[in-house]
Amino acid sequence: MNQASGKIKVCLIIPTLDQGGAEKQLAMLACGLDRNNFEPSVIVLTRTGPLESQLQAAGVPVHLIGKNTTADPWAWTKLLRTIRQIKPDIVHTWIFAANAYGRSAALWAKVPCIVGSERSVDPWKGTWQLSIDRFLAKRTHGLSTNSPGVVDFYHGHGVDRSNFTIIPNGIMPRDAKLEITRQEAFERLGIPLNQHLILSIGRLWHQKGYKDLIWSAEMLRILRNDVCYVVLGEGPERERLEAYRDNVRAAASVHFVGHRSDAMQILPHADLLWNGSLYEGQSNVILEAMQAGVLVMATDIPGNRDLIENEKTGILFQVGDIDRLMRISNQLLDDTQQSNCIIQAARELVAREHSAPMMIQRHEAWYRKLLQR
Repeated sequence: MNQASGKIKVCLIIPTLDQGGAEKQLAMLACGLDRNNFEPSVIVLTRTGPLESQLQAAGVPVHLIGKNTTADPWAWTKLLRTIRQIKPDIVHTWIFAANAYGRSAALWAKVPCIVGSERSVDPWKGTWQLSIDRFLAKRTHGLSTNSPGVVDFYHGHGVDRSNFTIIPNGIMPRDAKLEITRQEAFERLGIPLNQHLILSIGRLWHQKGYKDLIWSAEMLRILRNDVCYVVLGEGPERERLEAYRDNVRAAASVHFVGHRSDAMQILPHADLLWNGSLYEGQSNVILEAMQAGVLVMATDIPGNRDLIENEKTGILFQVGDIDRLMRISNQLLDDTQQSNCIIQAARELVAREHSAPMMIQRHEAWYRKLLQR
């Protein structure tokens, strides 16, 4: 604890400040910690991003390390030096690179309390990544996560369940001043106002299962000619996905519009949000859609199941079951009574369990408990 101020110094470490789910949660946490009791700072391992301005506006110091390669001893040394300069009571690392570099450097710096955060089921991890996870879990003080599914995954790979504390994702209230009309949203996307809008939002890569969603959208277009499927996001798979869309002759109904800063303004005007992820932690986009009054249809996987009770707060479908996705979408586009019941239940869930203040308060209580222990 900072002797001069009596505050708990919390240093949060993450690879980037891009607009990803973990990055948004970290920024929300750093900005929202009670400044009467906590003194937050952020270390960015690789590169900064659009969330830095949010942190700076809240008066949270941001330190950039500039890691360039997978194994970068210079970056590790600079990170160690930065941690020693900050002298935190708690180092809290997020995502694999920061978990590995940050926790090991914090051990060398003799930080009193060192914790990590696992935000997703990670089947991409190989033997050496999981070995690092197990090694550091035994030598530090805990892990936060947003989903029981993540706990199950890592327990299956040798990290004991007792290491984990589950803190669900939080979400800020929508800003009424930024809302736009449905007509303006459709004009921005360049689609006719008489169409039904189905959205997906997220990074364009294999994990997100977009090929299944593209095919389902084309099947739905054949069934009814009043649907546009729009994907908001950018990523390394864009060219391949556009080629696949064109090969199945779905260009008339499927539109890739790239990353958009107004995605959250457009979101409330969607009739459905589709999530086709093969694996997840706990999706911010699903929470944002629920809060915005958009019915969510998502794959039946850990993480998604935390938020969606099938036919109660959303619709679940098995990975690859494009026929069910198409059929239920077609039904719900016409059945406004059923859709409205699901939308209302989802909104109530978000308000009850996933507010930003609740997420922040849970972290504050966890930090205090760690230091007392």
